[in-house]
Amino acid sequence: MKNIVYLQAIHQVKKYRLFLFFLVSIFSVPRVSEAQVLGGRLFSTSPAVAEPTFSYATPTEYEIAEITVSGSQFYDGNSMINISGLQVGDKIKVPGDMIASAIRKIMDQGILEEVEIYATKTEGTKIWLSIILKERPRLYAIQYTGVRKGEQESLNEKVKTYKGKIITETLRKNLELAIRKFYQEKGRLNIKTQSVIKTDTLRGNNATLMVNVVKGEKVKVNKIFLTGIEPDARNLILRKIKNTKERRFGRIFKPSKFVPKKWDEDKEKLLAAMNKLGFRDFQIKSDSIARFDDESINLTINLTQGKKYYYRSISFEGNYIYPDSVLKDVIGIKKGDIYNTEELDKKMNQNPGEDLSSVYMDNGYLYYNAEPIETAIEGDSIDLTIRISEGKQATINKVILNGNTKTSDHVVMREIRTLPGQKFNKSAIIRTVRELSTIGYFNPEKISPNPMPRPDGTVDIEYNVEEKPSDQIELSGGWGGYIGFVGTLGVVFNNFSAKNLTNLSAWRPLPAGDGQKLSVRFQANGAAFQNYSLTFTEPWLGGKKPNSFSISLNRSISYPYQFRDTGGGAGGYGNGYGGGGYGGGYGGGGFGGGYGGGGYGGYGGGGYGGYGGGMSNYSVPDSLLDAHFNVNSITFSLGKRLKWPDDYFSLSHSLAFSQYDVDRYYTWAYPQGMSTSITFMTNFSRNSIDNPTFARMGSSFSLTGSLTPPFSLFGANESGTLIEYHKWMMDASWFSPLVGKFVLHTRAHLGFLGSYGGRETTRFERFDLGGSGMVQGFSFNRDIVGLRGYKDRVIGPSGSYGNGGVAYNKFVMEVRYPVSLNPSATIFVLGFAEGGNNFSSLKEYNPFNLYKAAGFGARIFMPAFGMIGIDYGFGFDKPRPGDSDFGRQAFTFSIGQQIR
Repeated sequence: MKNIVYLQAIHQVKKYRLFLFFLVSIFSVPRVSEAQVLGGRLFSTSPAVAEPTFSYATPTEYEIAEITVSGSQFYDGNSMINISGLQVGDKIKVPGDMIASAIRKIMDQGILEEVEIYATKTEGTKIWLSIILKERPRLYAIQYTGVRKGEQESLNEKVKTYKGKIITETLRKNLELAIRKFYQEKGRLNIKTQSVIKTDTLRGNNATLMVNVVKGEKVKVNKIFLTGIEPDARNLILRKIKNTKERRFGRIFKPSKFVPKKWDEDKEKLLAAMNKLGFRDFQIKSDSIARFDDESINLTINLTQGKKYYYRSISFEGNYIYPDSVLKDVIGIKKGDIYNTEELDKKMNQNPGEDLSSVYMDNGYLYYNAEPIETAIEGDSIDLTIRISEGKQATINKVILNGNTKTSDHVVMREIRTLPGQKFNKSAIIRTVRELSTIGYFNPEKISPNPMPRPDGTVDIEYNVEEKPSDQIELSGGWGGYIGFVGTLGVVFNNFSAKNLTNLSAWRPLPAGDGQKLSVRFQANGAAFQNYSLTFTEPWLGGKKPNSFSISLNRSISYPYQFRDTGGGAGGYGNGYGGGGYGGGYGGGGFGGGYGGGGYGGYGGGGYGGYGGGMSNYSVPDSLLDAHFNVNSITFSLGKRLKWPDDYFSLSHSLAFSQYDVDRYYTWAYPQGMSTSITFMTNFSRNSIDNPTFARMGSSFSLTGSLTPPFSLFGANESGTLIEYHKWMMDASWFSPLVGKFVLHTRAHLGFLGSYGGRETTRFERFDLGGSGMVQGFSFNRDIVGLRGYKDRVIGPSGSYGNGGVAYNKFVMEVRYPVSLNPSATIFVLGFAEGGNNFSSLKEYNPFNLYKAAGFGARIFMPAFGMIGIDYGFGFDKPRPGDSDFGRQAFTFSIGQQIR
């Protein structure tokens, strides 16, 4: 074998400094006896050419003829040549320091593990160079030891940005730092990590990082030392530190673990809380942590407490439109009140409709500005002057809509309270946002108004919205009591366009964008039970005023003896009148009007379902197989949004015609043959709820009266085929924000059914109480009221199970918390306590005699399916004397917004 001598310049990361020392040494010591060449064999099919030798004593100058790069998978070879500083045509001395410098420049990039430069060929004074690279591995996966499976998912989310990157010492340090920070935020300050690279031979230049985690114990706070304060202030300050508590026996709800992030939040909140109490000069100078033992620390905070200040006087400057007396009433601060800058800011800018800015900006003064100035501080008293720049009134030039890709402009514009030519009005903008939220076509979290002042003193107002899916499909099945399994298929188009029915290009899949509502629903249990309903609602009849019109058609068919194989007993019947008030209703049946258009709006859209009870496991004559209870109805409704007492009120009127065909029906003394009901309904309601899906504030109130003509009083009902009654319903709901994101929701519901002239109260239109309220779709002529913790319809007059009551009340209190407000899946959880009862007569009515229950649940709203809920409730009382736990149950399931 031919003896070839070569110099191999190798640079490895861990041996970088040692190699440079060695390289400089051999370059600086002449060794003629051991000739070195920068290069090696030139691989070729031609005979090998004898390689020249290089002497360190007499370096030779060469001109670079060519530079090649090999071994690079992810990096451009030309980039590596540029980084090296070597170029074709450059003259270098061999041996010399330019090669070492080139290697150093490439290695300084921190992305390679090894660099070699060879001389592959020399001819005369020309030299051919080859740069050979060995890349660092890339991070393919991370494996943990000492970490629970659930924590691994969270950790992977924290460090996912590192995957695919080159594994360097910096990457390893930053990744381990992210892991330690994750656990430190959970109170584990003694966390330790160590990582090892494991080469992956199956995936080329990839590697797995093995991270060993020693979490250690959670660190507790032994003691919090406060310096710079008066002794009697210590307990006050410690109470204001909400998340970081001293270790104490029996502490459960606020454990004493130390979490750095929570501690930083506590310091900010402490400063704000003390300023709110009048300690204007309060400061946190410094804080420190000292180890107490292996499991706990001591915290020391160096504070400046200062005095507690009070207002001595408040004056105004620059106010020409409104006198001082008006502005002082708005501010509401008097001499001797605690000096509280947070409360002052709220009264000036943060209380829409009632703050100082609203006084001006609701009257067109868009350019208004106010600045509080402390003009004198004497002892513990402060004089405050609010300097006001009123500016000129601004008129709205134009309104711009962005983002309504589906909903027509005229549908959006009719909800907007800021119109061209009007004076700028801050409260009107806030009200517009609320109205756009409640119509249900846009994501409430994405509605943003943007006033844009113009040089001529006018203002353009831009409303940015984001469409959300509003149509719903219902495909479900459920157990309908005695009728067995009932399937439901329904669709609701909440933004329908009737005028585009003939425009085929507008069908996507149906014409949409005009804000009308079309609902079609079908329920069936084979031939034994069928229900069909169709509802159409126009919320702006004529297109100019918010006058709603709706029509609802409904047909229910029930053959009770066909149920004899599904279970015995008898079923209730109902008659959900309506057609909805202003804004339509929910779906095609049940209680209507809804949050979407100003109040509950009376009974909604027909609302007939049904089941008929049945016979079980015994012979039924063929002559009874066609016994039936059928209902046909049509309802017309007109609604109007009122301006007095305010424009949150609405009034609706409905007229319903229903025909009942009862043939050989065997229970509850329903009149046989044909019966007719002509019912007039009036609904008076107010709705100021800010968001129909997850409300944070506002209220809704609905009062409904339903009356049939008193035919018997005029001697016109001798046959008894005309149904007579009067019915009164009240529903009220309040939403109030609590601490953080928690919301308090309270409700009250009352209902009374009466007759004319002391006659027996009709068997129709009674109340059933208990369960989730979901039986509404299977019950003719009944108002089904839910009461979680009890079985469906179990609460009623003693000894008359299934007959229903003529008076009921229900009271509910819920605490809600949002988990996700994403419009594609809004989720919130709740805890509830509620009570209600159902009475056989008005004489027995007692609002304090309640069946009580409590529990918790969750709601998820998906645009395609509406609101879906599940609750776990426990009933505390026995619905029937002698029953051990009759009626009490754990879980209830609901679909749609449950009004009652």
